[in-house]
Order: sequence, then structure tokens, then C-alpha cells
Amino acid sequence: MYAANFDLALYARRIGLDHTPVATAFDAAALQSMMQAQLRSITFENLDVQAGKIVSLVPEEIVSKIVGPTGEAKRGGYCYELNGLFAMALTALQIPYFFVACRPMFYPMRRPKTHMALVVTIGTEHFLCDLGFGSYGMRAPLALSQVNLPQQQDFDQFRLTMPTPGDYVLQAQIDGNWVSQFGFDLHPAEWIDFMPANYLNSTHPDTVFVQKLLLIRQHAQGRTMLVGRELKQSIAGVTQSREISEAELPELLLNHFGLVS
Repeated sequence: MYAANFDLALYARRIGLDHTPVATAFDAAALQSMMQAQLRSITFENLDVQAGKIVSLVPEEIVSKIVGPTGEAKRGGYCYELNGLFAMALTALQIPYFFVACRPMFYPMRRPKTHMALVVTIGTEHFLCDLGFGSYGMRAPLALSQVNLPQQQDFDQFRLTMPTPGDYVLQAQIDGNWVSQFGFDLHPAEWIDFMPANYLNSTHPDTVFVQKLLLIRQHAQGRTMLVGRELKQSIAGVTQSREISEAELPELLLNHFGLVS
């Protein structure tokens, strides 16, 4: 994944790192640090879709939107944009990875593989990384070798299962139950493979992105979400919610999600 205007130092500034990552020192801990820094600095958001736009998958336009010319842009994106940006950083660091097409599994009916995630190789280990899944998105890399082993990530728990050989499912523990989030296999996908899914998510009236505003910002203690007009704040495993007014929205966008629409 490459964009002519991607600059690793500006990306590091955008995600709040106090240093620019270095390839020679990039290990599993550095992967986790970079992933968590992006998750906690860049909001999952669908403002473009809500404005009636088709989200651009042109790499240079993703960089301009989310990073900007000085590393201080105030926009986020959804899975293709957020994982695509992370992939650009991995490319700049020469860290091997590939995209995987994922099937969301929290809907009541079977869905197509419209989600994107990454499998990143550090040494001899392969890690699932995902920076754009939304409400119960993972918060740190998950080693593919750790099948059926619950992993504590801040105040959430995740695990990978393998219901059939070669097929993985990411699960999150919600209210004491393991709930499947998405499934994937290790067949590498290309960037162009996500063009139809992006068009569907940007335009189809049945998709949540078209139906309502959806914003998620992760932080060390939990996450802040805006779904339609319901603001949910989860801190240390405790969630509080309230309805917001239209007048509150600009202030919430900026101060809770770091966004200027």
C-alpha cells in the first residue's frame, strides 16, 4: 500500500507518537504501540457517507483527509481508510503484511465479506491487526498462533477461534458471552478487491453507514461512541449513554472525537 504523499514522520505526529518508528527496532511491541496510538488518535467515522459522498479509496486522498500536509488533520475514516493508512506506515517501514477480506458476523443474517483487516508478520509470528471495525473492534494485535486463548486488551477480552481448518473468527466477550465479530481466512486480498464493498458501504440504504452517524474513538480506559444521536461512553467496563441534541453535535465532534466536518 503506497501513496506518494505519505510521510512516516507526519503520520507519527498525527497519531501522537513522540518518535518516528524505525524499521530496525520494529518488533511486536512496536506494532502494538503504533496500532494503539492510531486507534486512540484517529476516529472511526462515516461523515463522508452521511454527507452523501462515496468514500475515496485513492491512497493519496486518504492521506490528505486523515493526516493532512502537517500531520494535524481533523478527520478519520472507516475500515478501508484506517487500515489502508496503517498499511502505508507498514510499507514505509518495510514490514510484511497482507490484507484479508472479512465477513461481519454480528448481523442476524449472513453478510458478504465487506470488512478489511491486516495480517502482519513480525519475525516468525503472524498478527491480526484491525483499526477500523467499530464498537467492539480489537484494541491490540492478536497472534494467529493463540487460537482459543482469551486475550485481555485494556478492559475488553478478545479471542480467535478456528471453527474449521484455515477459517478464523474474531470474538469479543460481551456481557459474559463470546460474540463473533468477523470471520476471515489467510487468502491475501488486493486493495482493488475492496472497491465494490466500499461502494456498497457508501451507498446502499441497508448499511449502517448510510442509515446513521457512527463515530468511535478508543482510549486507554474504553471508548466513546456516537450512534445516530445516542452518545455512549465506556470507561473501565462501565457504559453510560444519553441522547444528544443537534445543537450539541459540532462541539461533540471536536472535543470528543477530534473531528471538524
